[in-house]
Formats: sequence, C-alpha cells, structure tokens
Amino acid sequence: MDIKDRPFEPLISLSDRLRRREASPVEVASAMLERIGALDGSYHAYATVLADRAIEKARAAESEIMRGHWRGPLHGVPIAVKDLCFTTFAPTAAGTTMRRGFTPDFNATVVDRLEMAGAIILGKLKMTEGAYTSHHPADQSPLNPWGVEYWVGSSSTGSSVATCAGMCYGSLGSDTGGSIRFPSATCGLTGIKPSWGRVSRHGVFALADSLDHIGPITRAAGDAGAILGVVAGTDPEDPTSLPDRVPDYLAELGNNIRGLTIGIDRRYATEGIDPEVVSALEETERTLAALGAQIREVKFPPYERLVSLWIPMCSVETAIAHRDSYPARAKEYGRDLAQLIDQGRALSGMEIGEIIHERLKFCGGLASLFRSVDLLLVPTMPMPIPTLAQMAAYGEDPSVLHGILRFTAPFDFSGSPTITMPNGIDKRGMPLSFQLAGPRVSEDVLVRAGHAYQSVTDWHMRRPRAFS
Repeated sequence: MDIKDRPFEPLISLSDRLRRREASPVEVASAMLERIGALDGSYHAYATVLADRAIEKARAAESEIMRGHWRGPLHGVPIAVKDLCFTTFAPTAAGTTMRRGFTPDFNATVVDRLEMAGAIILGKLKMTEGAYTSHHPADQSPLNPWGVEYWVGSSSTGSSVATCAGMCYGSLGSDTGGSIRFPSATCGLTGIKPSWGRVSRHGVFALADSLDHIGPITRAAGDAGAILGVVAGTDPEDPTSLPDRVPDYLAELGNNIRGLTIGIDRRYATEGIDPEVVSALEETERTLAALGAQIREVKFPPYERLVSLWIPMCSVETAIAHRDSYPARAKEYGRDLAQLIDQGRALSGMEIGEIIHERLKFCGGLASLFRSVDLLLVPTMPMPIPTLAQMAAYGEDPSVLHGILRFTAPFDFSGSPTITMPNGIDKRGMPLSFQLAGPRVSEDVLVRAGHAYQSVTDWHMRRPRAFS
C-alpha cells in the first residue's frame, strides 16, 4: 500500500514500520505535507506549515535509522504542536494577532523533547485566542471534519482537526477547562490530559498556570502513550513539574484490566444528561466489566459550586498572564478574552480566597475517593456535539457553560489525569465520547485501560464521511 493511502495508520504502527525500515521518513513526511496542501484550505488547522524544515528533519531521521540508530517510537513520525509552544524556528502567536511576528529565542521543553526523540514537526496548529474559548475575530477558525457546522471544542481546535483529518499522526494540545478533551470528543479522537505538572509548561504560553495541562491528541490510546512518554518528566526549567519517574506507557499495552476497580457516580454521570450520552456510557461500562474490571458505585465530591468558580479562577490567572499587554494593548484583543481579563482584574482578594478554599475541599474529597477505586468513569460532555449556532446561543447563558464544564473543569482544578475516547455515534452521525479519570500520575493505568477498551471496540477507527 502506498504511504499516501495510509494517513490514518496508527502512530505506533507507523513507528514500527519506520524502525524496521519498511517505510521512509522522507516519503511519509512528503505525503503528509502533500495532504496538508490538499486539505488545509478547507479545514484551516495549521497556523504555520514548516515544509522545508520537516523534509530536512525527515532526511536526518532516515539517515539515522538506516545506520541502525533508532531514537524511539516517535523517530521519523510526523506530528504537529499547538501554537502556544515556543519555537525558535517558527513564530508563536498563541492565537493572538499582536504576537504573529513573535519568534522566541528558546524552545518549549516539550518541543525540545519531541525533537530529541526524532519526531518530525510539520508545523504549528491554530488555537483560540490566548487558549480561551473563542478565536480572535480576525482569524479563520478550524472546521470540524465530521461536519463543518459543528463545534470543534476549545482551545486545541487545530490540534484536533489536523489529527482527525489525517494531516499529522498526532499532536500536542493544552487543557485548562477541557481543551484537550472537548476537541478530542468533537473529532472522535483520543486525548490525554496528564496530571498537572506531569508535562513541563516551560516555554508554553499560559492561560491560567495552576489549571494548564499539556498533553497529546491522537487517534488511539497507544499513540497518546507514545507521545506522552516523550514529553513527560521533570524539568529544571519548570519548578512545578513532577519529579516522579515516567514509566514506559507502551509496555502497558499488553496488560489487561482484570481486577481494576472503576468507580461511577450514577447521579453525577447521568442525571440531567442527554439520553444518547447516557446510553453510550452504559454500554462502555458493560464493555469494561466484560474486560474484567470491577465496577463500583461511588459518590463524587460536591462539584457544582467549584464548576461555577472556574471562570473567576481562570480570569484572575489570565489577567496575570497578560499583564504586560493588557490593558496597554486592549484594542488588539478579541471581546471574549478581553472580558475575561477585565473580570480577573476586578476580582477581590476575598473572592480569590473563596475559590482556593472550595478547590482545596474538592481536591481532598477526590483524593479520598481515589483511595477506594483505581479510575472513575464519566462522560466528556453532557450532550452530543453542539452546532456552532447552538454554541453561539449558549455563550449568552453562563449556566449552559457551567453545564458543559461539569465533567472537565473539576479535573483541571484537581490536576487529575484523564483519558478521553470515543464510545459511539449519535443519531446525526457525530461521535460520542467518555472519560476515565485517575489519581495523580496514573497515566500508565489510563493508557492500559484505554488500549484494552479500544482493543474490543472500533469507535476510535471511525472516520468522518469525507475520509471513510
């Protein structure tokens, strides 16, 4: 089969063929760049395409592999990174207009680690302005390959669209309130939001530092594990990075989940949730049980007040991140990001203290819950994927946003790792999804459980009609 006919090949499968010299890094990168040229004018995933550099890096990878020097599972594999990761070889605009010409003098740690692993960075991927909820009014938003009238999530829109359309074999995204998980859900992908600090944020433009997570968006759990294994680990440049040893996530793929205890709070996971989402979650529960997992009823900590405080928490930290340019350059900001920063600048110390106390209570309750189960089973969103028109209407109603954040924001507050995967197709032909969440640094268990689920289901292999 010609490499041009394999844009959706699993990353770890391509990696194995590259290692065995059955595929050429140069041919793979060339085919991927040709596909970007053919498709990205329709889907608008890339902020910058680095064609010449990618071919140069692919030639170097091919030479090394031919000499028997294989760097690991990303060697020679074409991927792309969200445009909030600093790169010395391309501008880093972070979805803004004012930074379109900003080229840093150092790389983000995650970029250096990808390059050291031999990955071929095809380009920088579009994102919402400053990684908040909407794209800058002057920017063309990426479009969902499953249906251009549907939401792509926020803010790792380019990361999910490029991965979904087969314009890279995997990508990096970021998650502050759900921005790895929502785009993964809306595009039928697999995403890992790691533990807070598991992946260094050095050289990554912040939205809200204490909520920000960097992680992979891919088409399968094993592929996500391959990328996470390269970018995870302590970093002296990021004092908040975790010192824990990074396991070999791919070594977990052959292990089953028999005896793993998975908790579910049926009230939290199903009450007030769309029936299609609930039905898919119940089928997922049965599949996990059939694989040998023990399903246990649990009680999720009180979360409603915490979720309502996500926007205030994000707002004050975003105001800090933008203090050098806002309000000095306020006219260059889009409405949504400007309003968020204004809210953060107006927040009082007492209000911030209230958020911190609520967060600490929730984190304590969740840690206690995880002493009784290995993982939690929850939806990703309370409803099937909304249309762009529905999202525009929701923007006027804060209660709807709180509802959408119900299953994502709590795990950003706690810093708990999650894996998001597709688990069905709704009546409109759009993907449904779920999450497994775990305690601190349990990404190895999440990858194992995700791979086990995907070994007996094929939802992650479904493609948009244009590519099926």
